[in-house]
Amino acid sequence: MDPADLSAVGLLAAYRARELSPVDVTTAVLARIAAVNGRVNAFCLVDEDAAMEAARASEQRWARGAPTGLLDGVPVSIKDLLLTRGWPTLRGSRTIDPAGPWDVDAPAVARVREQAGVIVGKTTTPELGWKGVTDSALTGVTANPWDPARTAGGSSGGSAAAVALGMAPLSLGTDGGGSVRIPAGFCGVTTIKPTWGRVPLYPASPFGVLSHVGPITRTAADAALLLDVVSGADARDPWALAVAPSAVAGLG
Repeated sequence: MDPADLSAVGLLAAYRARELSPVDVTTAVLARIAAVNGRVNAFCLVDEDAAMEAARASEQRWARGAPTGLLDGVPVSIKDLLLTRGWPTLRGSRTIDPAGPWDVDAPAVARVREQAGVIVGKTTTPELGWKGVTDSALTGVTANPWDPARTAGGSSGGSAAAVALGMAPLSLGTDGGGSVRIPAGFCGVTTIKPTWGRVPLYPASPFGVLSHVGPITRTAADAALLLDVVSGADARDPWALAVAPSAVAGLG
């Protein structure tokens, strides 16, 4: 099987067994992006150099038998509504200055980094996330991965299409009125809109307390894993609660 088609849980098991390496997997994911992103337009930014640098560092940790996080070496994409240090967060809009500065991670993105996920790029969103489909004057139309004549849904359509086609097994989306649930349903992938306060959000969304960061994955086990990674209090979000019981443990 192509490593790009494996789940995050499957990749971590393969790393532990030394059947695959993070470099193998990241190379496969970047090749998949190059091969299929043109037909669906799921990514608005891909940073191959940064991804491979993170993958090589992860490979060295696994070779020493000392992975440092729950996602060590697993490719992840980030919806372009979430601040991602070093990359512009343009929110699908021409009204945002790409010059930045872009020196802060959103809390969920910071936690992916802390758990050693390999962030490969940013996924498309309609302008400011205010649509149930994913298109914008800045990035164009994101198509459904199974029928390019149809929509991927929105507003996390880029994340859902990317996950469906193996362009990283994990993605972070956002949801104020269906924005992870609609595209997950349209693209045939798995998601959950976390309950209020489970996952911190910064800066605050125009949707107020309705908007939550949520995982988009291909399996329930992967969704639980990513939810555990990004959950918990953050001083920048006054509504964020202490860590809830583990979603992974809840799967039984």
